[in-house]
Formats: sequence, C-alpha cells, structure tokens
Amino acid sequence: MMEGTAGVSGHRHPDEALLDDAAQLSERDPGGMLRFTASAGAQVRESAALAAEANLSVLADDGRPRAVVIAGIGTAGRTGDVLATVAGPRCPVPVIPHRSAGVPGWVGAADVVIAVSASGRSPEALGAAEAAHRRGARLVAVGAPDSQLQSVAERARAPFIPVPRRAPARASLWALTVPVLLAARTLGLVKVNEADLAETAARLDADADRCRPTAESFVNPAKSLALGLAGSIPIVWGSSPLATVAARRFGDTLSANARYPVVAGALGEAGRGRVGLLDGVFGGLAEGERDIFADPGDDESDGTRLRLVLLRDGGLNADDDTDEPLAVEERRADAVQTLAERRGVRCDVVTAEGGSALERLASLVAVPDFASIYLALAHGLDPMAVPAITEMKELANQ
Repeated sequence: MMEGTAGVSGHRHPDEALLDDAAQLSERDPGGMLRFTASAGAQVRESAALAAEANLSVLADDGRPRAVVIAGIGTAGRTGDVLATVAGPRCPVPVIPHRSAGVPGWVGAADVVIAVSASGRSPEALGAAEAAHRRGARLVAVGAPDSQLQSVAERARAPFIPVPRRAPARASLWALTVPVLLAARTLGLVKVNEADLAETAARLDADADRCRPTAESFVNPAKSLALGLAGSIPIVWGSSPLATVAARRFGDTLSANARYPVVAGALGEAGRGRVGLLDGVFGGLAEGERDIFADPGDDESDGTRLRLVLLRDGGLNADDDTDEPLAVEERRADAVQTLAERRGVRCDVVTAEGGSALERLASLVAVPDFASIYLALAHGLDPMAVPAITEMKELANQ
C-alpha cells in the first residue's frame, strides 16, 4: 500500500446492483449518513424551536445593522450563501459570507457577525466571534452546546443558539441554516415565516421518503442520479442565484462523500467560458469517438466523460425588477441543454418546486444530497469516513 492511502478502501468501478440491495446499503454505511441525511426535515423543526428559545430579540435593540457577516467554513460557510440568496437582491443591507479567520477589517459597532460552527470549535468561527466582541459588533453564535463557541458568546453576552451535534457537519446543513435565517429575520433582513419553515421541513421529509434505501433505482431519483453520474466528471450548474447555492452544495457533497472531482457554479458565469468544457476532451471530443455498438461497460471504449447536472429554479422573481429576469435564466438553461444534446453530453435536470425561496432551495438540495451518498456506496466508499480529511487535519496541526 502506498504511503498516505491507509484507510482508503473501495473500488473504481461502481457496483450498480448494490443500490437495490437495502441490506447491503445499510452494511456499507456504518456511520449512518443516509439516516442523517433523511433527518433534514427534523433538523429544520428542531433548530427553529431552539432559535425560538434563544434571546434573539436583543439583536434588534440597536436597529438595522450596516452589514451582516456570516463567519464559518465548509457547510457552516454555506449558511451565509443561503441567507444571501433567500434574502435576495432587495435585502436592505449587504450579507457577506466570510470563510477565513477573524472578520473583514471594516467590521465595527455598526455591524452584526453571525459565527457558525457545527462543532463549536472551528478556528474561523471562533476567530470571528472573538474579533466581533473586541470591535463592539453585535454577535450571534450558532453551534454545538457546551463548546468553545458558546463560551465566547457568553463572555460577549451575545445570543447563542445551541445545535446538538447529531450528525457530521456536512449532513447538518439545515440544522445550521435555520438559526442563521431566524437571526436575520429578527434584524428585518429576510422574510421567513413559520409556514415557510413547516413547508420546507415537509418537502425535505417527502424527498427523504422518495430517496429511501428501500426504493428501487427506477423510482428513486437519488439512485437514478447517482447511476447517471457514475464514472463521469460531473458539471453542476445552477440557473439562478438560488439554484447556484444548491449547485455548489452538490459539489461539496460529491467531493466529500463520493470523492468525485466536480465543476460547480452559476450557469450565467459558465456561459462566459466554462461552457467550452462541453467541446473538450471529456465532452464533445470524447462523445464523438464513442462506438455506439460497444458494451457500455467496456473500459477501453467507454472512457471518462462529462455529465451535466442542471439545477433549474423557475423562480418567483417575475415581479422583482432588481433580479435578473426569469425569462433570461430560462432561455440560458434551455440553451445549455441544447448545447449538451448536440454534443452527446448526458444531462440530468433537477427542477425546483415550492412556494417560498427556502422550500425551492430544499427541493434542489435534497435529492443531490442523497445521490452523493449512493454514489459513494456504489464505489464501496464509506461516505462518513474520509481518510484524507483526517490526515489533512493531522498534518496541518503538527
């Protein structure tokens, strides 16, 4: 075994039959990532209740802030992206995700810092909380109870929303996101009501049922998506700002859970350069050389190719003249599907559903979250245990 591969197991080619064997899926998922992912709806409800118990009203005492900084890394950092997109372009103040230690140099008493860490001990969140306290900024902290982050919040006499550590951070997106949204609601920056939260939780429950391990591949959208992506280089593009948050989230989970390299981002940006990937050596050039009579499992004729995943929002922004017109987003999404079809590049489409921005986001996140886990399991990988992450932490902390 090569140095550095200790603990690495699995197989390069996916075992597609495994995905329809519920007992094998359970055995290959000893850490329970499927179960944790299925708890998303419960996370929304629990975090909303915990946020309601926190003394968030003190945030509003000093009025509207100049800016809001959401400090965190990884999944905690994604909560800032969610807030920014749910608040939308009409948000009265800047919402700024911050993914490094400390806070931007301009942060002061006129601003609010929301420090987020699932473990309650990430250097980025702790550094931001400490810096916010020193500079007199209003602080909110979200993370594990009885953690270092809670201690910093208590010293600063700042609201702390405890999020019990029931799952790994990357399976805790909703547990961390809801407190951030409710803190922002207290500041008057975002409109998220109890009905939105209830409908989002119900949507996540319904998608968890559709994607359950006992549902066979032909009726399970997550298993179908995983099988389509198997052996490919995924490109995940979102048609709108909201769908782009979901696309980047899918990139995160495909990399961490399934260990796949991913290109993820906004379709609008892709149209200025990255759409050229469809013409490249893993796109149109590879598809043009395909032997249509070859066995799909023949490695020599079936080389690595792109697989496009398009997350389409559909939007609720028709009356919002500060947003990019919905018609532009829709034409762009139609265009890239046509480009992919002309080049023989396979394309999967996930379309948002729901009456609020939060519910639509949930509808774009849920199935891809499960798909990343099923893809890992098909390759014999444990989606919970990622040796490279552990080794990275050990080496970086020496």
